[in-house]
Amino acid sequence: MKNKPFNTTFAENRKARHDYTVLETLECGVVLSGTEVKSVRGGGVSLSGAYAAVLGGELWLLGCDIAAYKFGNRFNHEPKSKRKLLVHAREVQQLKLKTEAKGLTLIPLKLYLKGGRIKLALGVCRGKQVHDKRESLKQKALRRDMERL
Repeated sequence: MKNKPFNTTFAENRKARHDYTVLETLECGVVLSGTEVKSVRGGGVSLSGAYAAVLGGELWLLGCDIAAYKFGNRFNHEPKSKRKLLVHAREVQQLKLKTEAKGLTLIPLKLYLKGGRIKLALGVCRGKQVHDKRESLKQKALRRDMERL
């Protein structure tokens, strides 16, 4: 029996692809404490309303809700605290330039396990207007009809 790579998705931001046009994606690591890791593995994480920003030359994840670990003690983590994202320094500079000059946003798309480490798929996104959302829904319906036929 061949060993297949074991990827587990803990949280996915489904609303992001509806509200934003994803121009490119970037995989980055997340700095988490022990109780945060246990809570994420238990499914206590939500990416809705979360975003990333370059603060002080580092990339941070803001607004991500990782629930307090049920069996944690006084060393339990803060659920809505900011978390550092691990990327190369040149990538941080490129993302800073894109978000400042072009009006793009960094939105977390998916939180998953890869090789024993928790990773975050970060999307460089542009916000959709209402007519763009309607157009993408029409395209999705047309694709679905074509597949049926």
